[in-house]
Amino acid sequence: MKKLRIALTKGRLEKSTLELFSKAGYDCTQLLDKGRKLIFNVLNADIEIVLVKANDVITYVEHGVCDIGIVGKDTILESGKSFYEVLDLGFGKCRFALAGKKGVPFYEGYDKKVIATKYEKVARSFFQKKDIDVEIIKIDGSVELAPILGLSNAIVDIVETGATLKENGLEIIEEICEISARVIVNIASMKMKKKEIDLFINKIAEAL
Repeated sequence: MKKLRIALTKGRLEKSTLELFSKAGYDCTQLLDKGRKLIFNVLNADIEIVLVKANDVITYVEHGVCDIGIVGKDTILESGKSFYEVLDLGFGKCRFALAGKKGVPFYEGYDKKVIATKYEKVARSFFQKKDIDVEIIKIDGSVELAPILGLSNAIVDIVETGATLKENGLEIIEEICEISARVIVNIASMKMKKKEIDLFINKIAEAL
């Protein structure tokens, strides 16, 4: 059997992923008391797990350094890179939404709308499909501030409960798409390690 290396998103998705791996019969004991380590072995399978940031999961999988990645659909949509997306894990659920100041109609008027977002590709694609020309401003921090301070008409962001929007006097104008954790696979690995990858995917799918 060939060794598999899996890039796993640190933080939000990490706990649910490890619970799923355990349910699928993989011994991830090493990751329970991890300290500052970043690379771990699954003790009862020829699998290595690497903990990285979401965007880096895509990079490592695309370049073939890792065979498989566990990452949110939000990161996949924003990256638009080349790999196979093979499985929806169904956790880490949230959604992309267009949001603006409560009670202020967004689609009225003829002025060019300004959108603040961390997710430029997602926002651009959404408005292109509607055939609406917008100006997109990239924000890395708290995007909710942009419409409040008058920098933008609206924002495109990830929404879980909507509580942050509400607290800041914003509301959802339109939902864009659902998001959850996905399994991605390197294109070359899918050919070279097909047997090992199929076995892993099948075990995970059964555990779901």
